[in-house]
This record gives sequence, C-alpha cells and structure tokens, in this order.
Amino acid sequence: MRHVIVTGGSRGLGCAIVKSLLRSGYRVSACSRNRTGVLDQITTEFTDRFFWCSCNVGEADQVDQFVRAAVKWAGDDGIWGLVNNAGIAGVGVLATFSNVDSERILKVNLLGALHMARAVSQHLLRANGGGRIVNVSSVIGSRGYNGLAAYSASKAGIDGLTRALARELGRRQITVNSIAPGYVKTDMSASLDDRQLERIVRRTPLGRLASEDDVCNVVQFLLSDQAAFVTGETILIDGGISC
Repeated sequence: MRHVIVTGGSRGLGCAIVKSLLRSGYRVSACSRNRTGVLDQITTEFTDRFFWCSCNVGEADQVDQFVRAAVKWAGDDGIWGLVNNAGIAGVGVLATFSNVDSERILKVNLLGALHMARAVSQHLLRANGGGRIVNVSSVIGSRGYNGLAAYSASKAGIDGLTRALARELGRRQITVNSIAPGYVKTDMSASLDDRQLERIVRRTPLGRLASEDDVCNVVQFLLSDQAAFVTGETILIDGGISC
C-alpha cells in the first residue's frame, strides 16, 4: 500500500487532500501545528491507514522528527509521495506590511516546503523505488496580486524549487511537480469579500471558483503511475483565469 505524507492536513485544502487519498486506498501521514476535530473523525474512520503528528514545518528539526515518525508508523510501506501543502497568507501592502509577518510567511511556505522535501527525498533515494513530490503553489506565484507580495514570493519560490528538484531526483524516477490553484473555496479565500469574489468569478472563463475536488483530482493524478513521465511542471488549476 502506498504511503503519502501531506503537510498542513488539518483543515481546508490539506484536509480535503488527506480525505481524498484515504478514500482512494492510500496510507496517509499528515502533520499540522494543531489537531482539529476533523482529524479525530478521520482517525476514527481510517484507523489503520491514517497517522497524524504535530509539526511546524518552518522548523527543520520538527520536520525531521515527523518524517522519522511517519516512516516508523508506515513500516514496510516506507514513503511513496509527499504533498507539500502547508501554507499561510497575510494581506497588506508591502510598504506597511511588517517584516515579521513577511518572514513568517516565507518560513512556513517556502522554507517549510524545502525542509520537508529534503527529509522525504532522503528516504525516497534510499528506497530506490521511485516516488512523487507534489508542491502546492498558487496562481498568485506567477501572476501576483495586490497586498500579497510575501505570499506571491513564497509561491514563486515553490515553483523554482520544483524545477530544480525535478532535475536532481529525475534519474531515480522520482517526479516533482507543482500545482497552482486559482481561488479555491477554502479558509484561505475567506479574507476576500463578496465583491472581490464576484470579480474573480467574472474574470474566470469557466465562471466559478475552484472546488477542493478540482485540486484533489490533479494531486491524485500526479501521485499515480499515469504521471510517471511528468516532472518539473507547474500545473495551473485556475479555470482559465491565466489565459
């Protein structure tokens, strides 16, 4: 049974990815800073195939501890894939946005993904059986958006990480790709008011926001054998807003 690690799995898109993978038969190890009630429900439903541990991905020592614990729990299944989903956002014009908040966003979103990719890739290379890394980026990483300079920079960095790591790991049949969702109906878009959301929908050729299922389906494809020859790509899931 294939074992996948998902970061930021306690709510929003990360939680949706966790549930999607479990329903498709994967074993899943998830981490987040705090445990939520929904994780208790998932544990009850998927007792033998779900593992959770507290972890701040911005702290490299915590990342290493979590990955070791996940590998120990999975046993012979080792690790097949990683979904680097953990992320935070903060809204504000850069001229008045605090350095502390910018650094926190970059530490979690970019350094956290780097730490986790490093720890997981070590196990994938030792196992020598191939594998998958899927980094959750954002359309904002390539397009930008007012008031999201630090967040945009962190997601652009994720795309750069994806391309470099795809070259490093490709010869061992480990693929590395990014997904770049547009605006998804989750807690992360809750800061946008109805007028802003309506404007985004009007500019989107498909005429709606992305759903969690839209994103989960692409994640599942990139983790599958069908995506064995896809690597180094950033796949937009934005309903055509970037056209």
